[in-house]
Amino acid sequence: MSNDNWGWRARFGLFIVGNEAVPEAEWWAMAPSGVSVHAARVTARAPWLRWRDDRRDVEPEDDLVRGCRQFANMRLSAVVIAHSSSSLLGGKGWDEAAVVSLLPLLGDGTIVTTNGIDTCAALRASGSKRPFLVLPPWFNDETVAAGCRYYADHGFTLAGHLRYDPGRKWRDLAPGELVGQGAGFEQEIEPLYAQIRAACPADADAVLIAGTGFRCVGILEALEQDLKRPVISANQASLWHCLRSAGVQAKVDGYGSLLRL
Repeated sequence: MSNDNWGWRARFGLFIVGNEAVPEAEWWAMAPSGVSVHAARVTARAPWLRWRDDRRDVEPEDDLVRGCRQFANMRLSAVVIAHSSSSLLGGKGWDEAAVVSLLPLLGDGTIVTTNGIDTCAALRASGSKRPFLVLPPWFNDETVAAGCRYYADHGFTLAGHLRYDPGRKWRDLAPGELVGQGAGFEQEIEPLYAQIRAACPADADAVLIAGTGFRCVGILEALEQDLKRPVISANQASLWHCLRSAGVQAKVDGYGSLLRL
């Protein structure tokens, strides 16, 4: 019999950006045997659940409501809002409010998490208190500032941050224009590796690469070997957190030490 990627150990549902291919590709690359990945696509602006005026709770966009109704019938182990920007722009308290909002739509027994929750859990599990934050080139200044603030609000003292330079071809475009012009499908991981290795501060105790659409898992192991510290990515952190939350203890080689914890 041939492998059919059936999720007999766990099935995970991902809410991802409507026009991105990276999250599914990276999850499938890393997922251990017996784990399947199922995506629902979202076209709304971040954050994908809007704060109400009193900021006590959040209201999901229509794409999430529709996706939850579909996911609810798929016997999923966990569902993740696989969107760094939503967590970062939502700010402190947004992740927990988002989980509370989506749980009733998914039914009993399904774990709900967010990329913010996942990356913070991954940093703590890796013993990091002073990470170096790496951000994709399409994050504008507001999102970069929100990212730095988010991790500070969650107890981390950043050793510094880097917004990746995508190269001469893209340098004259504003961050908000990059994806629309095709930068998301022309990502190169070798220059990213070189920039992170050159810029990582000596006092950083880990590297965190934010952005689920930011192609990077292929360089995590090499960066860890060269920098001698944990290197965590958005998709890697969410897969790890979903696996462990669902009781799957499989170790995955080749994509950083986190997936061997």
